[in-house]
Formats: sequence, C-alpha cells, structure tokens
Amino acid sequence: MSRDPRDLPAADDGSDETEPAGIRLWVVVPAWNEERGIGATMSALAAQRDRDFTLVVVDNASTDATVAEVERACAASTLDVQVITEPRKGTGAAADTGVRHAIAHGATHVLRTDADTLPAPGWTAAARRAFAGGADLVTGPMRARSDEVRLKVWERAVLPAVIGVCQTFGRLRPSNRSPELHGPYRMSPGCNLGVSARAYVASGGFPRTAIEEVHEDRELVNRVRRVSGRVELHRDLVVHASVRRLRAYGLLGTLRWYLDHGHHPDVVDVRGLA
Repeated sequence: MSRDPRDLPAADDGSDETEPAGIRLWVVVPAWNEERGIGATMSALAAQRDRDFTLVVVDNASTDATVAEVERACAASTLDVQVITEPRKGTGAAADTGVRHAIAHGATHVLRTDADTLPAPGWTAAARRAFAGGADLVTGPMRARSDEVRLKVWERAVLPAVIGVCQTFGRLRPSNRSPELHGPYRMSPGCNLGVSARAYVASGGFPRTAIEEVHEDRELVNRVRRVSGRVELHRDLVVHASVRRLRAYGLLGTLRWYLDHGHHPDVVDVRGLA
C-alpha cells in the first residue's frame, strides 16, 4: 500500500554520514510497465562490485507483470530488495516516493536509476566514494545501451552529442545561473543521479510530477543547489541507458524534448515501450 512520502520522517542526520562506514546506501528504481526489460536492470544491479545497498523498486501503477518480473529476477540473486507502490503516475512522483521511503528506513544516501538502464559494475562503488568525499548530489556519464537492439552507427554518436548540447545549454541557461544557486550546474539525468538524505530533505526533493510536466531531474539539481554547493560530476559513475526515446522521437524530437519539452509527441511516456 502506498503512503504519501510527505508523511514519512526524515533520516537521522548523524555527523558520521560522510565517513564510508556511516554511508547507508539505497538504490531507487521507478518502474511502469517494464516487465520486458527490468530483469536486465536487476541483473546489472546484482552484478555490482559494491553490493552493500538496499534496492527499492517503485511500481508506478503498472498494468503488466513488472512486479512479478522484479521478484523473479531478485529471487535468482541475493539482492536486498523491497517493492513499494506509487499510484500517481509520473517519474517525479515515483522517484520521490522511493527516495523518501529509503530515507525513512535509514538511508543516508540514495542512488536513482531507471528500469531500462544497465548501471556499470562499479556504479555503486563510485557513488560511495563520491559521497565519502562529502558530495551532496552526484552524477556521471550516460552512455547508450547496445544490448537491446543493434545500434546504428549514428545512434552511437548521437546520444552523447545530444547530452553534450543539453549540458552546454544548461550551463548557459539563466535559470540555472541564479544568484541563490550554489556551485556549478551539472546536467544530471534521472537514470544516473545520487543524493544525500540531508540535502534531499532540506531541498524538498523531486517534484511530484508527471514526465511531461517538468524535467524532475533538473529541478532536483537546482533545488539541491539552493542548499549545497557540493553537486559533483564523477566520470566513473556510469550508466548505460536505453535509446528507445531516440527511436520513438527521432533525433530532432529528442533534442527538443530535452530542451524544455519543446517536442510534443503522441506518446510522451516511453516507459514500457519495447
């Protein structure tokens, strides 16, 4: 049964949380109609070199067998996994529910990825090192998956190029350079983002929005920047992401989508697409 995450208590902000031994790491995966692919994401998380984390999958009102597939995949591993529900459909709402659930159950730091990604084997270890150094929000490279379909040559180059354009635009965007924001702007895709419990609670966390309403990852970055300057990019924090949005929207549509939802496709939420 889902609970409003705003009713959940905040985690204890003990002074040891920046020490490796004091980092209680959780991973949050929002999922909607991902029965065909979430097993691969679970396998990638089970293959992490640093397995000292708790996994929470947020079922975002799926109408397929997503939950059953998560349970099947995790039964074959020793992952410490919890499945919770968020009936309000939207990546922001589901991510916020998952992060607040983790914090309420003792997390000092939370990583988020999506249900169509493959985090690299060193992903959680890299995040732990970054958090041990005092980071409040961390992100890293997002690379294209090559296991779903045979990638075309242009697709291998396009995803990094699109990200690069968005990063440049983000750094120059006036709303990302406001005086009340601390530290540099870091483009932080929702599939590769980590945050301390302290900064999450202080900032207000992810906006509880649908995917077409606002880029909840960018909003979280700027919310955290209002309370902390420790927003960091770490090159060894790597996630391989699906190219299905690129396939669904096309090159120009994908670029316009990431630049303030300038593209308005018939099917907005590509979660659940093959």
